[in-house]
Amino acid sequence: MAGSSLLALLDDITSILDDVAVLTKTAAVKTSGVMGDDLALNARQISGVDVDRELPVVWAVAKGSFLNKLILVPAALAISAFFPIAIMPLMMIGGLFLCYEGFEKIVHTLLHRDGDDAAHHAAHLAALSDPDADVCAVEKEKIKGAVRTDFVLSAEIIVITLGTMTEAPMLQQVLALSAVAIAASVLVYGLVAAIVKLDDLGVTLEKRDGTTSQKVGAGILRAAPIMMRSLSILGTAAMFTVGGSILVHGVPAILHFIEGIAPHGFLGTITTTVLDALVGLAAGGIVVGLVSLLPKRKSSK
Repeated sequence: MAGSSLLALLDDITSILDDVAVLTKTAAVKTSGVMGDDLALNARQISGVDVDRELPVVWAVAKGSFLNKLILVPAALAISAFFPIAIMPLMMIGGLFLCYEGFEKIVHTLLHRDGDDAAHHAAHLAALSDPDADVCAVEKEKIKGAVRTDFVLSAEIIVITLGTMTEAPMLQQVLALSAVAIAASVLVYGLVAAIVKLDDLGVTLEKRDGTTSQKVGAGILRAAPIMMRSLSILGTAAMFTVGGSILVHGVPAILHFIEGIAPHGFLGTITTTVLDALVGLAAGGIVVGLVSLLPKRKSSK
């Protein structure tokens, strides 16, 4: 009897873990756009820090990210338990924000051509090179800014994740949401640490005597900025597909229309993804247009 009870318990645990794995995989796909944007944005924010301080700064931001999720995960679970009707509106708001953010990035790129970003980066480097500057204060401000950005993106990840598991039992929601939250921070900041150290690896290999090492080092130095730009582009594209998909599933008429015209199989998946992205692009443009009509407050000096 005891043996059969133990086997039944183990079977239940295995079943729960399998369900959690499925929920986690689905959530990871849905949040890929936000994670890609989080990765590119944090890698760019941390760049420019003194070489010896890059990893400590990444670790400080990662700790802030874990604290953000320690606040957000219980809050999301409380909403799921006591006010589940709010999940879909929150998802729609998160989807609209993703589309708005992606469209705004496109507008900023087209209008400014990285001029503002270059000027900001140059000003930051000048501040760090100033002998009278408080490097610790500049570093702390950079960390605070990165943690604030992470809080917004983490909230999007948590809300989108929660929306994929509304029908699951509470225990599975707790396990899956916690797994996604932890994995997001570990993955994003592990990759950020690797990216910010790519230049160091390239320089080290270039200084070696072997021709192969020098070629690999030079290749890494050339590839690093291209990879950063690619991450930013892919992250922006994913924001439209993910945000658009959320909006489509929140409006039954649009969902049924897309399902009606999309063919079956792989081609259907591609068609659905493209249409989701177009919906996201249109929604982002509308929100950016509405925001631009709002009166701008003058900053007081």
